[in-house]
Amino acid sequence: MQPSLSLPPADLRCRRPVEHYGRRVAVLLLVEDDPRIRTALTRALTDRGHAVSSEPAGLRGLQRVLDDPPDLVVLDLGLPDVDGIQLLRMLRPVSRVPVIVATARDDDAATVAALDAGADDYVVKPFSAEQLDARIRAVLRRTAGDETVTRLEVGDLVVDLRARTVELAGEQLELRPREFDLLAYLAARPGEVVSKRTLLAEVWQQPMGGADKTVDVHLSWLRRKLGETASEPRLLHSVRGVGVKLVEPPGSAPR
Repeated sequence: MQPSLSLPPADLRCRRPVEHYGRRVAVLLLVEDDPRIRTALTRALTDRGHAVSSEPAGLRGLQRVLDDPPDLVVLDLGLPDVDGIQLLRMLRPVSRVPVIVATARDDDAATVAALDAGADDYVVKPFSAEQLDARIRAVLRRTAGDETVTRLEVGDLVVDLRARTVELAGEQLELRPREFDLLAYLAARPGEVVSKRTLLAEVWQQPMGGADKTVDVHLSWLRRKLGETASEPRLLHSVRGVGVKLVEPPGSAPR
């Protein structure tokens, strides 16, 4: 018996633009069971200016789409709990989110079945990150007509996702790669409280383990570079027992 899913209201859940102070960044959901591929694609797509989250199983991915619709889903077909084509058939009655199938199945029958089930594009492994990124941008243009931007601004903090640079009040900050990934993940979700478990899963790609101390240490390093402390936060705020959020400081004018 399949686990029950919490369905959305009768009106279909669609891809919604994610606005960050007048700018938008594509929010992607990667549904892939192979941890090596999941980690590599998450890093590659993040480096190319996308905000990426992931799920290792099909039904968890479907529930994520229903709970918090992404801009686009990259879907493997060989999932451990449900076949990807079956998942597409479950998804389409309740969501119009664009889906790119990324799979090792290279036969015509699988391609036709996936497209008929509601996929917007189909790419066969192995493929380059450049090819997948180009297909993502093409599908987003077709389905929304919006250009994906790669610059996030929260108050006087500017995060350039493609160049992987950060400026605070016009001064460039020197961040380690993981510090940048952590800050970029939070900057893509301004005002949203993110749990440490989520940060471990999405930034460190450790969904089944890892220690909160890892996140705490990197948050401490980030605070120092942002010129603030946990007791006197300006941008980076902890919510006791819940997680952390990046917020625009009071009095800041949106750019």
